[in-house]
Amino acid sequence: MTLTLETRDLTIRFGGHVAVDHVSCTFRPGELTAIVGPNGAGKTTYFNLISGQLPASEGQVLLGGTDITKYSAPLRTRAGLGRAFQLTNLFPNLTVEENVRLAVQAASGVHYDMLRPWMKRADLIARADAILDGVALGTRRGVAATALSHGDQRKLEVALMMALEPKVFMFDEPTAGMSVDEVPVVLDLIARLKQDPSKIILLVEHKMDVVRSLADRIIVLHNGRLVADGPPAEVIASPIVQEAYLGIAPGKSAA
Repeated sequence: MTLTLETRDLTIRFGGHVAVDHVSCTFRPGELTAIVGPNGAGKTTYFNLISGQLPASEGQVLLGGTDITKYSAPLRTRAGLGRAFQLTNLFPNLTVEENVRLAVQAASGVHYDMLRPWMKRADLIARADAILDGVALGTRRGVAATALSHGDQRKLEVALMMALEPKVFMFDEPTAGMSVDEVPVVLDLIARLKQDPSKIILLVEHKMDVVRSLADRIIVLHNGRLVADGPPAEVIASPIVQEAYLGIAPGKSAA
């Protein structure tokens, strides 16, 4: 059976406010879905419900047909959900290399033993080094995570997620706060992940040029509700989406 990620009537309320309102959507391997909408639309809250940072008020999250709605965030990670741009907070004072090696070690099931297993596990060392080289951090191996630039921290976060070998990659505004020179590196990493037809990729992003370059599909949230879902050109060209959800006046292009 093909692995899918599905939300069924996923809902969360904060007091009287419904932040995500009965969102049903299915995400499939080999497809990058961009989640867009205005500020306050519920995009990141929807992400948090899927990855387990927030408990749902109603509805379900299913991965490969298994109901993971009651799973904690760590259990969802073990089940195959990878959430980027939060993981580095786990090891802020370790070096770049130590961060990735520990993530590779966790994914392989090797128990922590004062790092001694690394002396005997050349395969794990090679895996960690390959990931670092792949995210252009090979020359920064000995630098503490907290000493990295913002862009390099983002690359390290991607590296940690790659090391955990998830079935689902979740990126929440991956280019936010990055310099012009740093953005292409992260976008190239995501583009390369897209080449694996077994992976599901979700992307929350405000920049429409980024969405255009990466997305196979766009879903639009507004006031917590799913209001559009389809191919990028079709969704971006929709007058209601351009005017109400992307802030573009009728008759103008989505620049």
